[in-house]
Amino acid sequence: MEWPPGPYEYAMFALLAMTIPIQRFLTRDEVHMRVPLRGLLDEIRDKGYWWHIALYALMFIYKALIDHHNEPMKARVGGYTHWIHDIEGDWTLWVQETFYNDLLTDLLSAHYLFMYLFIIWFSPMYYILSRDEVMADKAALNYFVIYLLAVPLYLFFNIEVTSSFIPGMEAPLYHDDFTLAFFTSHDPMDNAVPSLHIGLPISLLILNRLHCRSLGIDIKDWRHREFDLFILVNIGIYAFSILYLGIHWVVDIIPGIILAIVCAAFCHAVQPIVRETALADWRNLLPDRQQTIFAAVSVVLFSGVLIFGAIDGPGADEDVPNYRLGPGDFIIDTVEVHSLSHPVSVEISNVGESIPDMTGPAPSCIIVKRSDVIYAFDRGQFKEGYDYYDLDDYSINANHYLVPGVTFEAQVETSSIFDKHLIICQSPEVVSELRITMHYVDDELMWSALLSSWPSFIIFGIAVEGLIYRSKQIEGDDIANVDS
Repeated sequence: MEWPPGPYEYAMFALLAMTIPIQRFLTRDEVHMRVPLRGLLDEIRDKGYWWHIALYALMFIYKALIDHHNEPMKARVGGYTHWIHDIEGDWTLWVQETFYNDLLTDLLSAHYLFMYLFIIWFSPMYYILSRDEVMADKAALNYFVIYLLAVPLYLFFNIEVTSSFIPGMEAPLYHDDFTLAFFTSHDPMDNAVPSLHIGLPISLLILNRLHCRSLGIDIKDWRHREFDLFILVNIGIYAFSILYLGIHWVVDIIPGIILAIVCAAFCHAVQPIVRETALADWRNLLPDRQQTIFAAVSVVLFSGVLIFGAIDGPGADEDVPNYRLGPGDFIIDTVEVHSLSHPVSVEISNVGESIPDMTGPAPSCIIVKRSDVIYAFDRGQFKEGYDYYDLDDYSINANHYLVPGVTFEAQVETSSIFDKHLIICQSPEVVSELRITMHYVDDELMWSALLSSWPSFIIFGIAVEGLIYRSKQIEGDDIANVDS
């Protein structure tokens, strides 16, 4: 059964309840710099923080738009998980098997669910409550900009979570009766690259150091040093938990760090313009001629890569698996609701090599309504007393066994926007390689997805222009110093 309230509600309650105590603890040595709660609205009005609130509201809408594009596009762009696996192998499986225990799983799951949301919310709130409008601006911009930068990768470079592709890897966070509904509603499960659980807080750390350098002080002498350490500790926990919980690949961390560098450089440079002039005249935010040229080149170049390389590209190869299961493993994929009048066409193919002497049964797949089977899972496994075949009673189609080379096709109809369906597949005594493809009524969203990626390309082009300009400026300053 579904839990009311769910993980999101618990996380939001904890987020609001812990904001003031943690902020007060981190600022215990400078009580005079705190904003009293009774004066918070005055502080927001006096410092012009209304645009921070609008920015977060815009992000909520924009993320919903991007998530709406994600699944329908996959039939045309496919995925590249097999590339990442070829590079990295099964190293994260070693991490999970070496350290696995139930208590650690519960602690890391709670941290993963709560802390990312907390950092997104708490970072600007901490600076607002500590009377530092410059860093409050940068923290709010950081969340907005780094997500914009990640959008093209999320839409056109799908990478499944490790628990969906590494045989033997469990998904203790995703496949659980408490969290299953939340994650199958909000997490595409194929946005592994880049890891913003690493990228976003690292970008904050870089912003902190850029800010201290502009102030001419060392980070250890900064009045927000304890908050900086708070972020640093949580990055360390995330670096382990995202591997342990069957979510991210090690390779995912590298693009996250690259985006963090670009994001921090951009936010650090643009914040003074936003603070000093943009609120009065938004035209001051428009790029100058040189920045416009770099941005335009970036848009044309990266759009070309997506159009000619990603759409119907190597990721859409029908012979390449997007799920791999070990003996006894099961995987879950979500059939989203995009239309109440048009069914979703589901194709599940066994793309593994033929095994003539296979003695066990072939992998099997069923499609079920989520609300009927959510009770059966616990920490990445079936609960004691349940197994895969208990789900047959709720299947909307027969249990299909897929020998290599065979494809199962089905139509999934929904009568309610809350009527989520799950595809659940289990492997027998062998490693199984499956490709699951779903065709939605709105699966031709490529152009709007491409347009949604342009802000990322524009930001990248402006950041590159700034890097080149600063390099030339530094070189010029060095020559002037030599001449003098």
